[in-house]
Amino acid sequence: MSETVVLPPHHAPRRRGTFIPPLLVFPFLIYNLVVFLFFGGNPVNWGAGLFSIPMPSGMPWAITAGDFLLVIGIVLLFFEVLKSTQTARASIVEHMLSMVLFVVFLIEFLLVGAASSSVFFLLMVMSLIDVVAGFTVSITSASRDVSMN
Repeated sequence: MSETVVLPPHHAPRRRGTFIPPLLVFPFLIYNLVVFLFFGGNPVNWGAGLFSIPMPSGMPWAITAGDFLLVIGIVLLFFEVLKSTQTARASIVEHMLSMVLFVVFLIEFLLVGAASSSVFFLLMVMSLIDVVAGFTVSITSASRDVSMN
């Protein structure tokens, strides 16, 4: 008994996705602009309160500049994970740029005093999660595309 494998006569067209740079570059740039231009290179000022919201319990909920930047980073991380599910050719370049961004985060965290804050560290961890999730999703989807019988 033999099995016959039929291959399609032409390759299926690849989807060309639009190239979108790593979105976590925006919190990175915002952090650096704010810490050097407004905080004088002092990362402690990320704890400064921006505004407070009165809660039903009677206590105010104080939002700091660092909290606000982290929320922006989390929202952008969500969109980065969504972007990583694309299988277009541009997604490989996007994953590589995300890896470069993480390396820049790491180098700045280790060598620049203004980056030695928990806000910057958590943004760096978000960048690492973006890299790991992007490559994991890509590898998983690529293994589904290749099927051997």
